[in-house]
Amino acid sequence: MWKSAFGAVQGGFVVDFMLTTSCCLLAQAADGPPNPWQGLQLPMMALMVFAMYIFIVQQPRAKREQQTRQQMLKNLKKNDHVLTTGGIYGVVTQVQFDADEVTIRVDDASNTRLRMTLSSIARVLGDDPAGDKEPKKETK
Repeated sequence: MWKSAFGAVQGGFVVDFMLTTSCCLLAQAADGPPNPWQGLQLPMMALMVFAMYIFIVQQPRAKREQQTRQQMLKNLKKNDHVLTTGGIYGVVTQVQFDADEVTIRVDDASNTRLRMTLSSIARVLGDDPAGDKEPKKETK
């Protein structure tokens, strides 16, 4: 343990450095006119750090997510199981890319179909080829 320039006992160099730096940054020069921007230096610095975070971290991630979504919609095909943005599960029966439209079957018993835009597909859950349906065997 050692004493800092402020007379308090400090446990580490980091605390003393932060106190000294903050006092130096906040001290005003006595020989010149006061700086009108002095009160805005800290908020401007925080704003610059926030802007750098947005441009370095957030934008590339959003661009990657958008490309992944476009690729998912481009690869949409018949018999894919999908989830819509409204929370409706269904099976794709027809895709019309030129009309930006997809038709999904939501009920097998009544053959209920919904026609919606491609952008209303939230996720593709998988596909169900017609030949892969096997009855499940029960084990005893």
